[in-house]
Amino acid sequence: MTEPQFFKSSYSSNGGDCVEVAANLVASHGVVPVRDSKNLSSPVLDIPAGAFASFVASVKSGEFGTA
Repeated sequence: MTEPQFFKSSYSSNGGDCVEVAANLVASHGVVPVRDSKNLSSPVLDIPAGAFASFVASVKSGEFGTA
């Protein structure tokens, strides 16, 4: 199994609550692993690629409002 290659968003420079994602498993496994950036041994959530893409599109369109 290929190991996830996690990265944080470039917008995560606040040092606060962030998540990391690994896009390298989309083609081979159809999932986007997500984990807590402050606790690297925390459980990893494997989000189906289509669901993750829909979530990102909704965030970009402002569907969830602004903080």
